[in-house]
Amino acid sequence: MKLFDSHCHINFDAFQQDREAVMQRAAQQGVKRLFVPGVTRQLSSDKRWIDDCLPIEIIEGYGLHPYFIEEHQASDLDWLARQLDSAPGAVVGEIGLDANMSDYKKQYELFSAQVDLAVTFKRRVVLHHRKTQPELLRILKPVRDKLPEVPGVIHAFSGSAEQANEWINLGFMLGVGGTITYSRANKTRQAIQQANIHHLVLETDAPDMPLKGFQGQRNEPAHCFRVLEQLSELRDEPIEQLAKVIWNNTCRLFGASIR
Repeated sequence: MKLFDSHCHINFDAFQQDREAVMQRAAQQGVKRLFVPGVTRQLSSDKRWIDDCLPIEIIEGYGLHPYFIEEHQASDLDWLARQLDSAPGAVVGEIGLDANMSDYKKQYELFSAQVDLAVTFKRRVVLHHRKTQPELLRILKPVRDKLPEVPGVIHAFSGSAEQANEWINLGFMLGVGGTITYSRANKTRQAIQQANIHHLVLETDAPDMPLKGFQGQRNEPAHCFRVLEQLSELRDEPIEQLAKVIWNNTCRLFGASIR
């Protein structure tokens, strides 16, 4: 069984002391590939962590995350354009809008500019949202046809079946993570239960978004398997069959080979 963690911040300092051991545990659970989002210019420029990640294949993105809105400068957009120009196929992300973070006007302008870059380079986008799905859709719908066939993923999807289907109808993947392990997330669980299986990808968002039973602990990519187990139970589908479909989905999302 092959697993692809579609969202993991393995380059964060939370893994500085034991990154190799974390990756070994993930490999033992079947994780073969891992997507590492870009969140700031500074973090994306530091590549020292990559050597700790063998034998798992790493796919990187480039983006300016709203959590770090105070760090981002106008010149970072020029830097981002250079990264996309020099890395054919690299996705734009993690980008988005967050209603809980400061300077929403700057967030909006930065997000819009990064979507413009995705259009210019015809790249997929990895989207962050918090109480902002309608705003994200308003920006993305007019340019949908200028993005790739699989335009991207709504990371850490939470919401109703209607919201899920709105993204799916645009061709987006839904990122399925620890949220579905909590029974109180009934609306999201129902949405994922009914969603088109060909639009689901697994994620951990490690070191964040701990699963039920691991609250207060650092999340790890090895828990990707636990998310899959919960998804299999939720949808009442065989885990091996589910794993194969989701592997293929995630490879399509990132333009990776299905091997």
